[in-house]
Amino acid sequence: MNDTINLLLNHRSIRSYLDKPLTEEQISIIVQSAQAAATSSYVQAYSIIGIKDQEIKDKLAELSGDQAYVAKNGHFFVFCMDLHRLELAAEIEGELTAEIEQSLNSTEMFMIGLIDTGLAAQNAAVAAESMGLGICYIGGLRNKLHEVSSLLGTPNRVIPLFGLSVGYPTNLSDTKPRLPIANVYHEDRYNPNPDQLKEQLHQYDRTISDYYSARTNGARNDRWTESMSKQLQRPKRLYLKQFLKENKIPLD
Repeated sequence: MNDTINLLLNHRSIRSYLDKPLTEEQISIIVQSAQAAATSSYVQAYSIIGIKDQEIKDKLAELSGDQAYVAKNGHFFVFCMDLHRLELAAEIEGELTAEIEQSLNSTEMFMIGLIDTGLAAQNAAVAAESMGLGICYIGGLRNKLHEVSSLLGTPNRVIPLFGLSVGYPTNLSDTKPRLPIANVYHEDRYNPNPDQLKEQLHQYDRTISDYYSARTNGARNDRWTESMSKQLQRPKRLYLKQFLKENKIPLD
């Protein structure tokens, strides 16, 4: 294995950082690395907001569910799907036609924005980790997007999707075992055998249960399927469809 593969395979979420800000050079490298990611049809449908103001960090931490590592880190990035820039491009080239509006409102363009933003963020994460920094994705920003958008001043068609806390780790957590490859990787066609897939999940449950038990000295032994089932019983952020509509992303 080479250094890049070792870096990827040793990823873990870091939630505790030294009180040491990133340098401007580090921030620039992380953003440039994000921009180097693949993008559908050169659309580049994302923007990144770097948060230095501690009051804004503190408020974002509160809105994200009082997650301390949103407020205390070396730098905090907010990754936004950005279709507003495309609207401006259309205005530069002439009026916003019905066809352009249809394109901007399409589910396909929404998916392009999500995918572009995710690819850019993962490039940023790998770049940060390659510099010895730790990272943690923050989906909790979507808990209260009206407040987050107001705080960050995002216009219509710009949706803050998640945050990325970056900093110097105070300690390294263990890497979590992932699903077995056979449950994720299918050749030629999706494996239609539910019994086989379930047996693989049973095996994974044992792996995860052993992982938590060892990590907590027996205080916790969650199974993966148990955790996922409990999550699904608590629907989250059901307001998002209406929020998207209010921000001129009606998903035609």
